[in-house]
Amino acid sequence: MSTRTAEASIVIPLLEEPAGGRTLAQKALGVFKSFGPGAILASISIGAGETIVAVRTGAWARYDLLWVVLVSCLVKAVLVTYMLGRYTALSGESIGQRLVRLPGPRGWLLLGVIGVEVLFAPLAWVAIARPCGNLIHELAGCGWSGCENVYTTLFIALALAVSLTHTYRRLEKAQLALCGVLVAGTLAGTLIVWPDIAALLEGTFLRIGRLPDSAPPWTPPDATRFPWLNLATVFAYIGGSVTGYIAYANWIGIRGWGLTGHPEIEAIRRRAARAARIDYLPEDPEQARRLLRLTSPMRWDIAQGAVVLFVVTAAFMISGAAALYDRQAGFQGWSLLRDQAHVWQNISPWLTPIYYGTVLAALFGTLTALPEVYARVTQEFLSAIWPERPWIYGRIRAAIAAAILVEAGLLVWVGLDFEILTQIAGFFLSNLAVAAMAMAGLYLNWVLPPRYRLRGLALAAAVAAAAVMAGTCAMSGLGLLSKLGGAL
Repeated sequence: MSTRTAEASIVIPLLEEPAGGRTLAQKALGVFKSFGPGAILASISIGAGETIVAVRTGAWARYDLLWVVLVSCLVKAVLVTYMLGRYTALSGESIGQRLVRLPGPRGWLLLGVIGVEVLFAPLAWVAIARPCGNLIHELAGCGWSGCENVYTTLFIALALAVSLTHTYRRLEKAQLALCGVLVAGTLAGTLIVWPDIAALLEGTFLRIGRLPDSAPPWTPPDATRFPWLNLATVFAYIGGSVTGYIAYANWIGIRGWGLTGHPEIEAIRRRAARAARIDYLPEDPEQARRLLRLTSPMRWDIAQGAVVLFVVTAAFMISGAAALYDRQAGFQGWSLLRDQAHVWQNISPWLTPIYYGTVLAALFGTLTALPEVYARVTQEFLSAIWPERPWIYGRIRAAIAAAILVEAGLLVWVGLDFEILTQIAGFFLSNLAVAAMAMAGLYLNWVLPPRYRLRGLALAAAVAAAAVMAGTCAMSGLGLLSKLGGAL
């Protein structure tokens, strides 16, 4: 006798849709209230990629690579996030509980993701914190060159200390406020520098897949010697590392979207854990439509987060193109944030301290949110691999914070070059790992019952996203091997 015959399908109750409402105003308010996990994902992604790499790219490529921002946001912030979150919203179980069943050694993919974060996340922390330490060092006027490393290490330590006080709800509120400040500030900055609108639109929509036609003399050396590696690294740093996309599916459960809000969700999860396939979702068309409607807050949340990420990142690249290209700003070393102040100095001197305070606050907020992401993913994956052991979130987060402090602190004092640091971190944390999770998203869609799978244009878009990630991963990996091989 089949499992479906032995155990009846669950019943989807009539629940109020969080993004529902009768009037247009009520619907709009419902949509805005659904913005939460997407705000965290957007804000933790707004780090070195947006405030440093994007501006630096605009300063030499002008508007020609704005399409990279668009494609990266569509692929990662929309499609990969949606594929992973949709599975949890429809099935009620975490993605780790299903991916642990992949053929091969138990949990090999999950352990691989954890290993990549443990080994390479500190590189991303240094890429964010080192420019902040450089800026603080310049503002403080310390005469000892080692002060920059001291300030960077203290910046990391303070961010980690604050992160240990966060709860999910507090973090969500903080990142919502940060998203509002960033969108307002970057839009205002874009309007002030008054970009070339025609070139902006061409670079965003009409040059997809093309490198700049020419490179000015101040172009960073790697952008001309290893153009595809540079392109893949810019792509990698727009949208952040893989754990954010995985944690997003976990946050859906906290929000209670889709099936995760079912009054008997714990029993459903226990049933899913012992079932070889998802055999408990109702086949009745009305029940299925009801469940799919309950995932609408997730779709609105992802859309809002992607818009925030695109607006902020594009605005930083546009500011580099409009205000720094004519200055022939090469951005050498770690003085990237200080060099960017020229965007505001050209407008009015009093805007410079506002810029410094805003960008330091934004990057500090990014760092304080990351341990929550790492801990959520680590706890979920380890619990899936070894369910018989207790995996306590608070202890995992504290252990991760201590490891980051030690590893990132050592890297700060080693003094790695900005280019190689960002290229290695971009390859492992984003291009390789996100490509793997894009493939995993297709697998998760396939294990759902046929009635609940993506099909048509939606499925084609998901396949295209996985293909783009695979291609970017290949460009990044081969370019990095070529560069490192030439240096040996």
